[in-house]
Amino acid sequence: SHTDLYSPFEPRSYQLELALPAKKGKNTIICAPTGCGKTFVSLLICEHHLEKFSQGQKGKVVFFANQIPVYEQQKSVFSKYFERLGYRVAGIYGATAENVPVEQFVENNDIIFLTPQILVNNLKNGTIPSLSVFTLMIFDECHNTSKQHPYNMIMFNYLDQKLGESLDPLPQVIGLTASVGVGDAKNTDEAMDYICKLCASLDASVIATVKDNLEELEQIVYKPQKFFRKVESRTTDQFKCIISQLMRETESLAKSIYGELENLSQIQNREFGTQKYEQWIVTVQKACMVFQMPDKDEESRICKALFLYTSHLRKYNDALIISEHARMKDALDYLKDFFGNVRAAGFDEIEQDLTGRFEEKLQELESVSMDPSKENPKLEDLCFILQEEYHLNPETRTILFVKTRALVDALKKWIEGNSKLSFLKPGVLTGRCKTNQNIGMTLPAQKCILDAFRTSGDNNILIATSVADEGIDIAQCNLVILYEYVGNVIKMIQTRGRGRARGSKCFLLTSNADVIEKEKINIYKEKMMNDSILCLQTWDEAVFKEKILHIQIHEKFIRDSQRKEKPVLDKENKKLLCRKCKALACYTADVRVIEDSHYTVVGDAFKKCFVSKPHPKPKKFSSFEKRAKIFCARENCSHDWGIHVKYKTFEIPVIKIESFVVEHIATGVQSLYSKWKDFHFEKIPFDAAEMSK
Repeated sequence: SHTDLYSPFEPRSYQLELALPAKKGKNTIICAPTGCGKTFVSLLICEHHLEKFSQGQKGKVVFFANQIPVYEQQKSVFSKYFERLGYRVAGIYGATAENVPVEQFVENNDIIFLTPQILVNNLKNGTIPSLSVFTLMIFDECHNTSKQHPYNMIMFNYLDQKLGESLDPLPQVIGLTASVGVGDAKNTDEAMDYICKLCASLDASVIATVKDNLEELEQIVYKPQKFFRKVESRTTDQFKCIISQLMRETESLAKSIYGELENLSQIQNREFGTQKYEQWIVTVQKACMVFQMPDKDEESRICKALFLYTSHLRKYNDALIISEHARMKDALDYLKDFFGNVRAAGFDEIEQDLTGRFEEKLQELESVSMDPSKENPKLEDLCFILQEEYHLNPETRTILFVKTRALVDALKKWIEGNSKLSFLKPGVLTGRCKTNQNIGMTLPAQKCILDAFRTSGDNNILIATSVADEGIDIAQCNLVILYEYVGNVIKMIQTRGRGRARGSKCFLLTSNADVIEKEKINIYKEKMMNDSILCLQTWDEAVFKEKILHIQIHEKFIRDSQRKEKPVLDKENKKLLCRKCKALACYTADVRVIEDSHYTVVGDAFKKCFVSKPHPKPKKFSSFEKRAKIFCARENCSHDWGIHVKYKTFEIPVIKIESFVVEHIATGVQSLYSKWKDFHFEKIPFDAAEMSK
């Protein structure tokens, strides 16, 4: 991993070249390929920065990283290096922030690692009075500085100070990225505008790239050769026919319950087994939640029925996607699991009916999925490439990117069950996924898989969704396969940097010709980006600074005029209803806010509305201890409402707004919110005194 770069501490010429403008004190965006040691470049800049201060005043550096695995990696590199020199290095990220008095923490250390939201919160609440406490800010993956991203929130604060009256000195700014990107630019002029806007957001007057030492750089970062393979899908698909028939039946059952089903979503001409179908289901489920009838029992019955039908449709849709890209067997196992869980839970009439329909077809599905002549031709192509590559180089390390979490599991099972691929030892790497607690991977698990890939011969192929393509340092992997997977420009270059070993290759396998086109457009966008950077580097620095100042003034003007339109607080009391069965849960007047971000309900009435089960993963975070999960108490509903926690001395429920529908009492209008911060009602803070009454 990083050891090759850090043990000798002999910076390479291109690393010194990248560090030069920043060492002169200029605000710089450093744009260089993944894997060339940008962390080390920032370390050189940091060391130079801290050493130039005289005895009196001291330098203070803050390093921002978005992703915790990346943060961990960089913090440990900095600690090793700087603690020998007598500097204090420390970090706070997300979960640990609550327990740490941030101002002392900043005060007592020389180099501080933060996830950006922590600084945003502390600037907002005044704990940290101004960015002037820092003398250098380093933004890792700085291409994220746009829109409402926490990086941009920090820079808004910086720019308000720069353009305001204050005379306090501002910190120097460094941004690190493998690719500044070009947004939706169609030509070099638009690309230049996009890049100027990023520079304005980071107040950068220089873009540093390797120019004088390109040969040396290319020795170290090999761009993999790119191969495009068009693969063929199955010609006939019995599995798809049967599942589609089940989906059609389920849709007509839903229509028989509610005739207006088609009007619940704007999404037109959906097809089974597509992302679009998934989106249709999501929009229908949302519409169900706010839909209303004079007869409330009827409304509840219909909502619940539609929720069940669409949930089954979603699973069938997932299964079609698995079967399209992996084996029918994996898709069938996925469905059998699902129906097993349904049977173990409430299992009401509708679920029994749907399970019965599935089981009628099970025999036929089993025999189709066992038929060797019906194998997925795409898998044969994938198998062939893997056999070839490992034959050429048995030491190959591969990362295989796929679209969905379910496909990760399906392909792992396929590899493990395939005698032709017995030389592969697959591991998986996926994001922390919200939907189903047991599916997403927690960060420690992610970290340990990455370590396994790095250090041992344990895994020689990692199957991943998109997590690995930003910033996580995956060691010497020399084969990248994008299997029916396509990202954007930034991701593309980052993925390219991931295939780090000599002679690395990147295969794009897809049955869709448009995807190959898209990827070629990405390559063109990358060229456009490089041309634009070269062009901007020829500008006179004073002229460039002037241009950026104009952008900053204009953007601040827009920002300030939007700020004036504060959301109007609606002080009227409202009902919260269960999103699944529409049972009344509580009123907004009973909701209390803890530490600005957690919502509980006071009063005894609410206690009768939910039931709780011990939490599968009880754990502490900040001042909370997760004890249990809570569910709607209405018979046959048990919709997930949130958790039960111990907070200080109180045992209280914490609810998530995405589990409820908000009903305006006077008008009966219903609305949905996925986050509490989007729901503008009068938020009463939690008060211990009120609780002890």
